[in-house]
Parts: sequence; structure tokens; C-alpha cells
Amino acid sequence: MVVRAKAPLRLSFAGGGTDVMPFPESEGGLVLSATIDRYAYGSLRPRADRRVSVHSVDFGISLEFDVAEGPEFDGKLDLVKAAIRRVTGDAGGYDLLLQSNAPPGSGLGSSSTMMVALIGLLREHRGLPLSEYEIAHLAYLTERQDLEIRGGLQDHYAATFGGFNFIEFGERVVVNPLRIKDATVNELELNLLLCYTGTTRQSSRIIEDQTDRVRTGESETLEGLRAQKELAVAMKSALLRGELREFGSLLDEAWKQKKRMSPLIATDFIEEAYDVAMQAGALGGKVTGAGGGGYILFYCDFTHKHRLAERLTKMGAAVTEFAFEPRGLITWRA
Repeated sequence: MVVRAKAPLRLSFAGGGTDVMPFPESEGGLVLSATIDRYAYGSLRPRADRRVSVHSVDFGISLEFDVAEGPEFDGKLDLVKAAIRRVTGDAGGYDLLLQSNAPPGSGLGSSSTMMVALIGLLREHRGLPLSEYEIAHLAYLTERQDLEIRGGLQDHYAATFGGFNFIEFGERVVVNPLRIKDATVNELELNLLLCYTGTTRQSSRIIEDQTDRVRTGESETLEGLRAQKELAVAMKSALLRGELREFGSLLDEAWKQKKRMSPLIATDFIEEAYDVAMQAGALGGKVTGAGGGGYILFYCDFTHKHRLAERLTKMGAAVTEFAFEPRGLITWRA
């Protein structure tokens, strides 16, 4: 019996205190995010021997090892190996195939989402009674603690739960699903555009710079973080009320505040693309991840969006539309 899994990638609209550590814990973090129809996929097929084989389509890498020996961390698919070490146990051999809709470093949380999909596969394979919160937390621990990869928590929870969420981070994580009207979601899809800059980035370098600035108490960085938390609340209210022009303007303000956190976030190309978009009728936009590359999300009224797409395409960027995905991690047997 083959086990399948898919988990949606996320768009982060606003928030502070989850991608940069150590943010003052007493203040906690808030994030407004949604998942879209881009996915991390996985397939697990049990085998008769005690060997585990893994193939990553995205990286074009394959590996194989004995269950009893376990994998060695050598820089090749270490994320996969770490998840296997945490979850598999003595469950016999199997073949793993992994693939994502988005390249690593895209700013859509692809690596964290793949971790969620992988843990979902292994949970289904072993029949483990893990809740959504436990899956997200396990994915976070594996990526951030076992492998010491810099980053926050939001991607793991967004991918696991799916849909529009207002997520609170403190001593406990609380995922608040948002009941947004269908008409609002449809209009939002019509007015949003993703622009791929053509370059990926190592988010850990940007996050390390932000972390250092928080640790030393740099006022500009801390003020930017706190402003983003306030904007997450305001943008949530705008979505729930269906006030999308206000949402677009708040997205612009969120980008301005995000740039205060580190000079590495905005590249010359990102700044140029943003200026072109605003001149073409966009109300606002922001990079979808840590910055430095990946995707930029723009809000532009549908009547002007075609002109925006034309201008960005002439710059050499790749533009794409998308739909929101209300479901989170899904596993099944085939």
C-alpha cells in the first residue's frame, strides 16, 4: 500500500516575532498568512528489505541507507534524514519520492512545507496519533533545532493547518482560522499577482543579520518588528470586513516596515520592481519570505493588473496567478 501526502505552500501577509529570534518573548509574535495552490508532494512505498531509498526531484539527488544504521548528515538531503531519524523508528524499509511546486529559496516556505509533508508521510506509514499542532511542532523542532537552520515557526503551522490563519506565537502557538467571505477570497485572488524575481536566496543569512540586530537591541529593527505585528491585526480586520483596498494599502506599509529589519531584505531588482508596480497601479506589495530574492506579492485592482504584469515581464520577472488553498496537510493511501 503506497502512502501519499501533500502540503500547501504559504503566503505571509504581515507579522512580527516569528522569523527572527530572539524576539522579546514577553511580547510574543503575530502572523497573518494563507496557503495557496502550490504544494510539497511525497510518496512512500514500503519494501520487503530493510533499506530506505530517497529521491528528491527538486535537487536531483538520490540516496539509500540501511534502517539499522540510519542516515548520516553530510549535506545531502539532511532535512529528509533528520525527519526520518525523528519519526521512522523500526518500521522496515521504504522508498521515498519528494517534489515541490516551488524552488528552494522562493520565499514560499518550501523547505518547511516539505518537512511537514514528509512527517505526514511517516506518521501515516507508522500509524502515529499525531495532532496538527504536534505535526507542526515536530517539523519545527526537526528543522530549527536538530539541524540548527535559522528561521521561525510560521511556515510549519501554515502548511499543516492550511487556509487563512491568524497565528499567535508565545508560550503556546494558537492557530486562529479566519472565516473570510467567499466573495472576499475570490476578489483577493483576482487582485493579487505573484512576481518571481528570478533568483533564490539563502534566508538563513538574512535571518542571522536580523537576529543579530534584535540581540543588540537595534531600535530600527525592533520598531519594524512591532509595527508588523500591529499591521497583522489591521490586515486581519480588513480581510474580515472585506475592505480590500485598505488591505492593499496596508500591504505597502508592511513592506516598508519589513525593510527596516535588515538592509539585506531589499535588493536593487526588488526595489525597481516595486517602483514599477506602484507606477502601474499597484496599491502595495511585499516579498513573500525573508527577502533578498524569491517572490514578490502585489495587490492591484484587476482592471489594472494586466498592465502591471506587462511591465514586470518586460523587466525580466516571471508573473503568475494562483488560487488560495483552504486545506492543510493531506495524507492518503493508494
